[in-house]
Amino acid sequence: MVYKQYVFSVILRILVLLGTLIALAFGIVHGHLYLIMIGSISSIIAVYSLYRYVVRRFISIDDFFESVKYRDFSRWFSEDKAPRDLRDLHKGFNLVNGTIKSINNERQAQFLYLQKILEMVDVGIIAYNVETGEVLWTNDSFLQTLDFPSFKNINFVSSRKPEVYDTLFETYHPTTTSVTLEMNQETFKVLVTDSVFHVEEHSFKLVVLQNIEETLNQNESDAWKKLLSVMTHEIMNSIAPISSLAETLQVHIQSSMSTPDTAIDLDDLVSGITSIKKRSEGLMKFAQTYRTLNTITHVNRSKVNAQELFKSIEDLMQPTLLQKGGTLTFMLDDTVLFLEIDTYLIEQVLINLILNAIDATQGVPNPKIVISAIKNTKGNAQIIVRDNGSGIPDEILDSIFIPFFSTKKTGSGIGLSLCKQIMTLHQGKIQLRNLENSGTEARLIF
Repeated sequence: MVYKQYVFSVILRILVLLGTLIALAFGIVHGHLYLIMIGSISSIIAVYSLYRYVVRRFISIDDFFESVKYRDFSRWFSEDKAPRDLRDLHKGFNLVNGTIKSINNERQAQFLYLQKILEMVDVGIIAYNVETGEVLWTNDSFLQTLDFPSFKNINFVSSRKPEVYDTLFETYHPTTTSVTLEMNQETFKVLVTDSVFHVEEHSFKLVVLQNIEETLNQNESDAWKKLLSVMTHEIMNSIAPISSLAETLQVHIQSSMSTPDTAIDLDDLVSGITSIKKRSEGLMKFAQTYRTLNTITHVNRSKVNAQELFKSIEDLMQPTLLQKGGTLTFMLDDTVLFLEIDTYLIEQVLINLILNAIDATQGVPNPKIVISAIKNTKGNAQIIVRDNGSGIPDEILDSIFIPFFSTKKTGSGIGLSLCKQIMTLHQGKIQLRNLENSGTEARLIF
């Protein structure tokens, strides 16, 4: 419709201009002065009218293209004070600007919506330019997992933590991979996957990071509960035949007492009592092994001075050290360091670790065990137990916290599992590693 009006108006003005030019030419040929003057003035007016009509519309089109070029879709073209065809043209421009503005608003709302969702998830996400390293976007979970402040370029990670930089940004993880990261003297497991995508001539890399340390601890805690349920069931199954055998013997004895002529088979009686005794002893030993585990369901925290805790452990363990040989040293830089712990349970953990260290240092010249307490960069308290023993074989390092796993002939495989369970109840963790020269380090992180 706009096009037809425009063509009609242009043709009309061209015809008017042609008429004035014919009149001017006729006046010149026949020498009519008045006709020449009228034709000249009319021709000038017709030319100006045609020029103004065409230019005015091209100016509107140029303004519209300029607003598109600079993405100024808030520009409004007048729809009231203009010729009809120009008003219709302005309406078209305003409709285009309004549509694009609406699309941009929807995209902006979707982007903010998606951004909020990605910020709320507990999975770390970062996208960056592969060539320049410039960070396109990252969420808070990624920064919190790595304990980093907000940064604009991944070179920041390279200068601060080269190992983390190599693992996350230099190594390609096409499939979900479990890796171990070390931050602030703590190690934790994460799942990493990444993907490269292209936008125009630029290449970007998307890295997804998920901390699975807490999930593993929770799964392990659930496994403990299931295990204890199974053990309870097994204990009940063991008690049932003992009860049945005891009831049978009781019936025989009562029958003999009520009827004196009835003789008791002493061999059967001795055999039954012996069976009950043996099974009871085995069951007592079995129950003793798991009783501690079953009772630890919560912690009674209190504010404890680390120096007092060390003094209590030293008084308790020194006689054992004197018998076994070796030295036990306590190191504490801050004498006013306090811990929010269940003293009884943490003492049990430390005793277990010290006994393990004593066993590990048997046969080692000048056996030494050093216990220290520090605060890391986050302000969290840590207790470290080091020895100069034989260390832990690498092939079993990942299995030492598994319940019932033990390399000792007389070990139950419960000690370190119990230690980890206690630390989990404290919302902390225990980590073991071999030292470079010799020996082992156990780190309790609260």
